[in-house]
Amino acid sequence: MLKYCVVLFIAVAAQLQLGAQVDSIAADPKDITSPRAIVGALYDVVSGPAGQKRNWPRMRTLFSQEAKLIPVGMRAGGISVKRALSIEEYIGGNGPYLEKEGFFEKEINFRMDQFGQIAQVFSTYESRHRADDKLPFMRGINSIQLWNDGKRWWIINILWQNESPTLPIPSEYAGG
Repeated sequence: MLKYCVVLFIAVAAQLQLGAQVDSIAADPKDITSPRAIVGALYDVVSGPAGQKRNWPRMRTLFSQEAKLIPVGMRAGGISVKRALSIEEYIGGNGPYLEKEGFFEKEINFRMDQFGQIAQVFSTYESRHRADDKLPFMRGINSIQLWNDGKRWWIINILWQNESPTLPIPSEYAGG
């Protein structure tokens, strides 16, 4: 039994060491110093006018290699569905739309819980096609899981859902 525990410990330690080597993408230090900074960098990188290329290399520096971006939606009959995307799937699938149509996502409320090296942020957003649009075309909540490796913050996952007539944003997440 002791031999099995030692082998298991070595295997876990090797995986942890490998993970530290994989998550070594250079990032702008101001983007990764705090949960609020990394969430702000996320909104900044996806936002911009029609015709403007986004800084996808910067976006990649915000996420751990295995991170997922997971939109949640509703199908007819009230069936909730989700789709888990890698960073590259998100960029390939959404990048052309963001760059063609223009997209500005603005945080209107930030709520965070943190324990040790992990944090959970509920970030309420409003989306506009132009920065000066009076009304957003979409609102919702991003649930962002973050991890600090002792040197920087990483986005581990983002799970989000848009507001709808049957699912309004609760007042405690709506901002002021």
